[in-house]
Amino acid sequence: MATERAGELNGKERAATDGALSILVVDDEEDLREMLTRSFSREGHNVTAVGGGADAIERASAEHFDIVLLDVALGPGPDGYEVCRTLRARRNVVPIIMLTALDSEADAVLGLEAGGDDYVTKPFGLAELRSRIRAVLRRAGARGGGMGADVLSVGQLRLDRSRREVTVGDEPVRLTFSEFELLDALMADPGRLLNRQELLRAIWGDSAYRDPRAIDVHIRHLREKLEPEPDRPRYIQTVRGAGYRLGTG
Repeated sequence: MATERAGELNGKERAATDGALSILVVDDEEDLREMLTRSFSREGHNVTAVGGGADAIERASAEHFDIVLLDVALGPGPDGYEVCRTLRARRNVVPIIMLTALDSEADAVLGLEAGGDDYVTKPFGLAELRSRIRAVLRRAGARGGGMGADVLSVGQLRLDRSRREVTVGDEPVRLTFSEFELLDALMADPGRLLNRQELLRAIWGDSAYRDPRAIDVHIRHLREKLEPEPDRPRYIQTVRGAGYRLGTG
């Protein structure tokens, strides 16, 4: 399959470009790929654009990207959900924003279930997309976002903000961007009850146009990774009808 490469900068130019990102665009619509490539390249970013799921998996597995913009409904081959699931299964934690033409909360939740960090519904404006990218990367600290070297510990659970590492006992736990941010918000104030809107803001910086059910998806994934018995959680506790809080284990 054809692969488009744009926005290549030599070392001197790249050093002079403040906040340049390496972006993987995955969409089977050639016009959209070209528009995004052209727009982000003009801003000094390094853009790789592919039209199929197999190419996306290959490139994302072999190269470093700061963010992936991933269409849900790709052509023949793996769709966006499968691409996302495959990358997460390979322990690739690159932030992923799903692009979907399906204006449905259920479809957005499916993208998050697959391991996506955020979603944007087509048609979208570039300003909205840039805002979502900034929010994801700001929270991920991908541009050195001034996050302190705080280490949070609750029972056997340990979260290192500067290294973006989580361990339970001596065992490392690999979390996606959104899972890490959600756990950080809960560990920052153990015992405090946080509702879904507060947790949405903790992950993305706002709660507008977000499906609160996304929090339930991430909570379930966190329990599967952190809890010895996910059905009987020690750490992440549900307060029915109100929200979630972190227990002391």
